[in-house]
Amino acid sequence: MLKNRRSRLKPFFEDNTLDAILFTSLENIRYFCGFSGSDGALMLTRDEAWFLCDSRYTTQAAEEVGNAEVREFAAKYEAICGLIIEKGIRRFGFEATRMPVSDFRQLSERLPGSELVGIGTTLDAVRSCKDQGEIELLARVAALASDSLQSVLAYIKPGIRETDLALELEIEMRRRGADARAFDFIVASGVRGAMPHGRASDKLLRSGELVTIDFGALKDGYHSDETVTVAVGRPDARSCEIHEIVRQAHDRAVAAVRPGMCCRDIDAIARDFIREHGYGDYFGHGLGHGVGLEIHEKPVISPRSETIIEKGMVFTIEPGIYVPGFGGVRIEDTVVVASDGCRLLTRAPKELIQL
Repeated sequence: MLKNRRSRLKPFFEDNTLDAILFTSLENIRYFCGFSGSDGALMLTRDEAWFLCDSRYTTQAAEEVGNAEVREFAAKYEAICGLIIEKGIRRFGFEATRMPVSDFRQLSERLPGSELVGIGTTLDAVRSCKDQGEIELLARVAALASDSLQSVLAYIKPGIRETDLALELEIEMRRRGADARAFDFIVASGVRGAMPHGRASDKLLRSGELVTIDFGALKDGYHSDETVTVAVGRPDARSCEIHEIVRQAHDRAVAAVRPGMCCRDIDAIARDFIREHGYGDYFGHGLGHGVGLEIHEKPVISPRSETIIEKGMVFTIEPGIYVPGFGGVRIEDTVVVASDGCRLLTRAPKELIQL
């Protein structure tokens, strides 16, 4: 599996005439060698690999790291530079969108005889298409999160705080085996629903309000992401109308996903539907984003995205309508692209549930 993943780097070696590629971001390190700790570095050539860590992780690395020589260091960048000099590496790539300037300076100052080549967003897209093992992990964590929400729906009632709902959901995820929450949950009720990223507050839920719940779990390094909007009691007619528009926009976009489509065209299907129903000015963000070792990764599903959808991509479909002073609705599922369409990984009901 790791060999297959590393084979995706072949074009970067060829196109940039590289001797090696240095990885320092934890997500890419985990993807290419299996290490799950909180610090380290991975150096890959076409045929060799070295994983560098301090003494806290030597034993862990020996158990987790595949197809790479594990080396212990006392000073990280001194060890990286020492390896580069030892192996005669003259031209190497680095993660230009992820490496801090201070780290880049350490490398360039210590290696006057080497050439550092920044590899940007194209390198970030290497993980866009998931292998079968990743899809299975993503399906398990998505099911865990969806089932957790189903269990706490009965807890939602007038008078509870948004923060208490978020806490109850996180605890249920932990009970079911999550390592952590995937991100700070969004719980936005009533007028706060107009805030796409309205993190849970001390506001009390009131009868008749809609509540948008954006949630996810983290398990074995992989994330889930899902959003439902539910009603506390009986909502008014406009709230029901907005929810139905968003639900149909979501369903149409999901039904259209298939390999070969451009990401911006998927976005347009949902966005145009919302615009046709008079709410185009109230949907500002992109339709979705990739999900995997990071909660937000490639591909991006937006009006500006020229990425072509491929089998194995995993991303969200999350249209929304946000009306200042009134409230809002977002509905989100995570999908995996198949050869003839897509299937849902998340599975909480998306119709308007009245609690």
